[in-house]
Amino acid sequence: MQVIKKINNNVVVCKDGNGRELIAFGKGLGFPSVPYELTNLNEVQRTFYNINSRYLANLDLLPTDILEFTSEVVDVARGTFDYAISSNLVLTLADHINFAFERKEKNIFVKMPLAYDLEQIYPEEMSFARKVIRSIWNRFHVRLSPDEASGIALAFINSRTYERNEQKDKINDDSDLLEKITIIIEENMRVKLEKKGFNYSRYATHVRFLLQRLRSGKCIDTINQESYFTFRKEYPETATCVDQIVYYLETECNFKVETEEKLYLMLHVNRVCTNEGL
Repeated sequence: MQVIKKINNNVVVCKDGNGRELIAFGKGLGFPSVPYELTNLNEVQRTFYNINSRYLANLDLLPTDILEFTSEVVDVARGTFDYAISSNLVLTLADHINFAFERKEKNIFVKMPLAYDLEQIYPEEMSFARKVIRSIWNRFHVRLSPDEASGIALAFINSRTYERNEQKDKINDDSDLLEKITIIIEENMRVKLEKKGFNYSRYATHVRFLLQRLRSGKCIDTINQESYFTFRKEYPETATCVDQIVYYLETECNFKVETEEKLYLMLHVNRVCTNEGL
């Protein structure tokens, strides 16, 4: 195996005998001048194939101890979850944790807006994320806010890899439905949503969670119906827009949209449109 790039003293980029690029972790792998031939493969503690090249550019900015920690976490995660995990997770999770440390040092607190949804739909990932936070304290003596569990859980959720065609089809279906819902909003609310911005990304995430709940039949049930009717009176234009979205979902997709989910939709439609300057 040939070492072609040094990331730090313990992390290197290599090419195996078949010419495939990988990241290798091992004590002292980065000490020799590169390129060089690594003949003793026992020095390699773990390897990661199929790392997206866009993540490699910032790899040398990530502290070695955090990279080693996240690689251990990913190993445990692969034995915990019943789905395949992208090799990119070791880097995206390391980047997330490193940024969380930086925010902690600067006393910058970020309230995660998706905590409730994640807890309801991905309880296993949230439970695992809380264990990661405890492990961070044990390893680095950095006490992160419990809210950081949401961001860590999202890293795992986004790292899922899908091999079955029906799963890929479901993702495509969600994208198509998201696009249709977005068109309904833009036409009814007379606004153009900026799809590259954070507001749209947050809205899109909520809509995808909604679609997952509708498919599973596990809808939210904690919102009082009185709030729904109050909101309809307060924001009639938003309510009319949501009525059209619900009509589409029920007639075209055979979903049953309960009152609580209609209120959920109204809240997020109003939010994304308000942030776009409506």
